[in-house]
Amino acid sequence: MRTAVDSSVLLCILRRQVGWEAWCTILSRAAESGCLIFCPAVFAECSIGFPSAQEAESQFEALGLIYDPFTPECAYLAGQIFLRYRREGGPRQQILPDFLIAAHASVRADRFAAVDRGYLRTYFPALPLLGTGD
Repeated sequence: MRTAVDSSVLLCILRRQVGWEAWCTILSRAAESGCLIFCPAVFAECSIGFPSAQEAESQFEALGLIYDPFTPECAYLAGQIFLRYRREGGPRQQILPDFLIAAHASVRADRFAAVDRGYLRTYFPALPLLGTGD
């Protein structure tokens, strides 16, 4: 079972924000039944605080995360759902990278470790979410 990890979770852990221990437990349990993956957009969002790509990659690997690139299917799904979101009057609070990350999880993983800010359950209802009771 593959678990995709969102920036919201990874940043919480890296910054030791409230709830980081709970996320570590959730990811540890998820890793017992399969791999933990993250996409290029998550890498971009979470690597900002590192002095190099290699150091970011090393830290992510230490957390048990595997870099998993976008496929054309992921990108297409993200674009289609984002278009629907905007046509339904969705504000620019959610931007295309958020949809790319969720589409990647939908296509490449069995579940998604993420903090849902409302759009995941609405626009990706079939994607099982792992969370801390957000």
